[in-house]
Amino acid sequence: MSGLMVVALSAGLLTATTPAAHATTPAAHATAGAGLPFTSVEAESATTTGSRIGPDYTQGTLASEASGRQAVRIASGQRVEFTVPSTANAVNVAYSVLDGQSGTLDVYVNGTKLAKTLTVTSKYSYIDTGWIPGAKTHHFLDNARLLLGQNVQAGDKVAFQSTGIQVTVDVADFEQVTAATAQPAGSISVTSKGADPSGNGDSTQAFRDAIAAAQGGAVWIPPGDYRLTSSLSGVQNVTLQGAGSWYSVVHTSRFIDQAGSSGGVHIRDFAVFGEVTERVDSSPDNFVNGSLGPNSSVSGMWLQHLKVGLWLTGDNDNLVVENNRILDTTADGLNLNGNARGVRVRNNFLRNQGDDSLAMWSLYAPDTDSSFENNTISQPNLANGIAIYGGTDIAVRNNLISDTNALGSGIAISNQKFLDPFSPLAGTITVDGNTLVRAGAMNPNWNHPMGALRIDSYDSAINATVNITDTTITDSPYSAFEFVSGGGHGYPTGNVTVTGATVRNTGTVVVQAETQGAATFRDVTGTSVGAAGVYNCPYPTGSGSFTLTDGGGNSGWSSTWSDCSTWPQPGQGNPDPDPTRNLAKGRPATATGSQDVYTPGNAVDGDANSYWESANNVFPQSWTVDLGSTQAVRRLVLKLPPSAAWGARTQTLSVLGSTDGSTYSTVVASQGYRFDPATGNTVTVTLPAGTSLRHVRLSVTANTGWPAGQFSEVEAYLS
Repeated sequence: MSGLMVVALSAGLLTATTPAAHATTPAAHATAGAGLPFTSVEAESATTTGSRIGPDYTQGTLASEASGRQAVRIASGQRVEFTVPSTANAVNVAYSVLDGQSGTLDVYVNGTKLAKTLTVTSKYSYIDTGWIPGAKTHHFLDNARLLLGQNVQAGDKVAFQSTGIQVTVDVADFEQVTAATAQPAGSISVTSKGADPSGNGDSTQAFRDAIAAAQGGAVWIPPGDYRLTSSLSGVQNVTLQGAGSWYSVVHTSRFIDQAGSSGGVHIRDFAVFGEVTERVDSSPDNFVNGSLGPNSSVSGMWLQHLKVGLWLTGDNDNLVVENNRILDTTADGLNLNGNARGVRVRNNFLRNQGDDSLAMWSLYAPDTDSSFENNTISQPNLANGIAIYGGTDIAVRNNLISDTNALGSGIAISNQKFLDPFSPLAGTITVDGNTLVRAGAMNPNWNHPMGALRIDSYDSAINATVNITDTTITDSPYSAFEFVSGGGHGYPTGNVTVTGATVRNTGTVVVQAETQGAATFRDVTGTSVGAAGVYNCPYPTGSGSFTLTDGGGNSGWSSTWSDCSTWPQPGQGNPDPDPTRNLAKGRPATATGSQDVYTPGNAVDGDANSYWESANNVFPQSWTVDLGSTQAVRRLVLKLPPSAAWGARTQTLSVLGSTDGSTYSTVVASQGYRFDPATGNTVTVTLPAGTSLRHVRLSVTANTGWPAGQFSEVEAYLS
């Protein structure tokens, strides 16, 4: 399709449209998504004699994997009838049938039954990956396509009726397929080398012979079905071209498998259908496995029922992957598996991946100066829409991503390495102009949610510059922006700037900060926020704080979730603080210094036997806790370990407070407080009426029992 085509979402439609001309001003921005040759219509917006299922976001349910989290279920004799949105002569249907079943759907156009039927099967569905923590049976949906044999017009009715089995219909893609293209002059046809277009014979050797004979030229794959029984290798300096992805079809689960190539490989305009019915990571069941070599391209392809569309290793410099459809893979749609340089992946449509739809994984060598641009991604059911695992100077621009499921965000920018040697994020990571719809999911391993856009210092600190601009996040079931160290180590996520975001109808919070770090937000607007603006509760407790800088222009998400001991639930709102709750428990704590393992977080971990101890023999020393939001604190309870081994002592200290973490004022003047094991080694400090603070600082100038400041717990209360 022309680069002038863009995607729009409206009223149950995913449609290719031509945008109005943009003014040449800094505010102008491309529309997200790919230019598609079809228009999708959701089954739940169609007429049906069946029943609607969903919406549902629960892992392991069919509706949770459906487009829009809804679908239509029809029993034998029931139908779903679509109103055709524009002229079409072909349709692709996303559907599901019960495990172990197959059958057909009768097809009707304006009430007239066609001779053709649409075959449906569970053969490629119901995938189990027990070795992946948190995975359940998934990949319930499949896609089936049909040339109607006639043109239908906008407003016509196309119905699908079950003929004996229960079928769940998710979405129908209506397309006007152009005529098959003619053989290019000078090309070598695979049929001239003995390929069988009926699909009965084995055409493997014919393809190899045609490739060998066409070096520097083109191999022609005429309309027909061709069966390959083993993969191709030694593919270089050649074009492989079909008559169009609806006409020239190759049946194989392994098309090209080669470690290297001198490059100049151009693959376009045919379909490859595999027979992958389970995920076996040790098997190269991919359209391309390895390298096409530098200056190669893949375009106009229809790839379906494979493990991975393209698993790319070695030299693929300046590869262009564009205008393709990748459907129903049991793992990734495409993975740049290290050493990718100058690769452009753009204007592709991906649906129903069993892992990341598009991924860059900087294993062995960094992916550099590569990008995912203007892709439309729907329904990855066990990972992310787009995942960037390490790499240098990477761009993710103008993508449209919807309906991510378990273990996945819409976009993940991550230092999760999986294996070594790994190259962490470096340089500038650009995340610009993306639209995320119903993205984010509950992570069953963490037992808390993943945001629509996730910054994840999983295995190491993020030191790259991460610029996130012009983002639209709509209907996220949980949070919009998540900052996390997914491995549980508390590595920081720093150098992040979010500019110009629109967040609508997010289930819980706009910002979900779960690790130490910092980010600046400017011109970010939130509407219909489910619980609170910000969840700021870094883990592990005491690992450090997350600093959110207001760069101006933000609105609609100023509140902070009040209780780090609980997770906000979608739509629950921010509860009023329990006046008896310890506001400091689990909050980020810092200090001017610490002795050995006696770190600041020990004073807010809820365990009176662990403690913070400052650097020894140096006064004054201070300890500070961030309560997360401004609170009317009236009482502090300071503790030392209750053991009698801790002899009585007096610590001289003052209490200071701040609302912004930078300017502090004295709340309680310096005085001595007696800690005595006979009375539980506990003292209470009463704060003056009218005190309002977010940051509480204790400044210690003396300790008669040890030459350092010491607290095992610091508790803050509203009364």
